[in-house]
Amino acid sequence: MLAGHVTLAQFLIEERRRYPAAGGDLDSLILDVALACKAVANRVALGALPDTLGRDAPGGIDRTNVHGEVQHTLDVIANDYFLRATERSGRLAGMASEELDEPYVPPAEIPRGNYLLVFDPLDGSSNIDVNVSVGSIFSILRAPEPGVDATTQDFLQPGTAQVCAGYALYGPATMLVLTVGRGVHAFTLDQALGEFVLTRESIRVPRPASEFAINASNRRFWEPAVRRYVDECLTGRSGPRHKDFNMRWVASLVAETHRILTRGGVFLYPRDTNAKPGRLRLLYEANPVAFLIEQAGGAASTGRERVLDVIPSGLHQRCPLIFGAEDEVALIDRYHQQHNDRPYDSPLYGDRGLFRVGTG
Repeated sequence: MLAGHVTLAQFLIEERRRYPAAGGDLDSLILDVALACKAVANRVALGALPDTLGRDAPGGIDRTNVHGEVQHTLDVIANDYFLRATERSGRLAGMASEELDEPYVPPAEIPRGNYLLVFDPLDGSSNIDVNVSVGSIFSILRAPEPGVDATTQDFLQPGTAQVCAGYALYGPATMLVLTVGRGVHAFTLDQALGEFVLTRESIRVPRPASEFAINASNRRFWEPAVRRYVDECLTGRSGPRHKDFNMRWVASLVAETHRILTRGGVFLYPRDTNAKPGRLRLLYEANPVAFLIEQAGGAASTGRERVLDVIPSGLHQRCPLIFGAEDEVALIDRYHQQHNDRPYDSPLYGDRGLFRVGTG
């Protein structure tokens, strides 16, 4: 296959030829999800036109979702696009969305299928008003009981059970990045054709790492292991890592994931004393990202265990998420084992540290 000349549909057909056990229903479901992503991309591209952005836009809404977060107009629109693009296919037993309290089942007259779809319809929507890249994240699981309405319990499967995961990035170009368990591949939306075309095959997380991403304003809440790792990166060549690191933070998980798949590094949204269970959703965010990253040769951890091994206990369960270059994640895990039971004295804030306090 020649990257840039193969559509998503053609790629999936070729994959099925190489792996006959793969079902056509899964391919069709992925194409339905891609259609939803195209619709969201078109709406995002409208920018500040009426009824598109946040609750302050003309015609905007002012309400919260199940997480107590403000739902912008585009959150609701994107969620509806995903539901409408997939609900009548007969391939789903149910869907779960970050924006919905309970699972959604297709209309009564539609046959129930073999799969479950889990999605965050618009990740990073708080960035819409400032025109920063946002995206959609999705995961596909097998329905434990095909042919009947899905229940909440059906969705509580570990990340290792995923058969497909991916995200769409709505940036200068609209991209769809996905895995079906055989590597990670990226497709770019050709606006002239209206099709996603293959532009990167068999993506690998670049090494060695020279960037890390974390919300530094939460430093006072971090566990000792995270403070140690970040401090060592900040000391650069003069510190124990003997190399310089750049710090990044976009506040859009899709954009952060795409950067790591492109340039390498590590992302940390760790457990902290302000939000002990973590901040990101296990089913809608952590699991699909972890699946992608592992398929690209990286690693994803909570700091205490592999993300994909976590057994979900609730539809909207949160968890810590640390992912990226495998050796960096392993180092952070080791620091969690070594330094979380006792205070950590930061070299950056000591008498001889980077932020040395003057005496005179």
